[in-house]
Amino acid sequence: MSTLLCIGLGYTARVFAARVAAQGWRVIGTTQTPSGAASIAALGYEAIAFDGTAASDELRTALTSATHLLVSAPPDASGDPLLRHHAGDLPSALSWVGYLSTVGVYGDHGGAWVAETTTPKPTSNRSRWRLAAERSWFDLAQHTDLRVEIFRLAGIYGPGRGPLEAVRKGTARAIVKPGQVFNRIHVEDIANVLAAAIARPFGHAIYNVSDDEPAPPQDVLAYAATLLGLPPPPSVDFATADLTPMARSFYSECKRVSNARVKEALGLALAYPTYRDGFARDAALIGS
Repeated sequence: MSTLLCIGLGYTARVFAARVAAQGWRVIGTTQTPSGAASIAALGYEAIAFDGTAASDELRTALTSATHLLVSAPPDASGDPLLRHHAGDLPSALSWVGYLSTVGVYGDHGGAWVAETTTPKPTSNRSRWRLAAERSWFDLAQHTDLRVEIFRLAGIYGPGRGPLEAVRKGTARAIVKPGQVFNRIHVEDIANVLAAAIARPFGHAIYNVSDDEPAPPQDVLAYAATLLGLPPPPSVDFATADLTPMARSFYSECKRVSNARVKEALGLALAYPTYRDGFARDAALIGS
């Protein structure tokens, strides 16, 4: 039996876990809290405690039975928590390691297109930590037989999360900055990419996971409002917007992320190639 061990069983990992569980896989997920363990158990999966601050005997045992490892827990200034505490426990029998990173590692490119061959130049600490974690995983792969693949994710949206949900709740604001675009990907398409990568064993690789249409945030919110039959959220000029430092940092970077490698190397057609396709599907779920 194939066993998927998820280091961090959050929004994206749960969508992928549900897919492989339906195929008969065993699923194990780490959590930092008792409530998180209860949530994982309610899904029919096995929960183990790991908060990243110390090694976990439960996790060490789980690693011995894992065939596939999905790492979504974020790194910190000290690196990837799994590698920090359990690098020596990773079994050579693992068929695949998938590391969920971010397109933020590319930094700002003034709206130009970037691909996996583009030299990363992260500007925020969180993106620098992600890039350092990527390199740690690749370094480990080069010294072992582990197959490691990096998935640089664009802004994730899907049922219950993203611009459509913000408009529905009335919390959205259209921050307008001329020339600004963001990259997005539907959570189901992330799961599609992960499944396709596992099925095509090319070895160590990096994949950008983004849809076909980087778009201005105000356009995206306006379309979401139209779908929901709601008025568009208020427009706010970026220069005068009251934003947290983290939110403002997102607007300091502008790039268009190419997904050509996913399509060509994995032979994958996205289920939701634009935000309009994804929103239409998710809006239908809200109305059902």
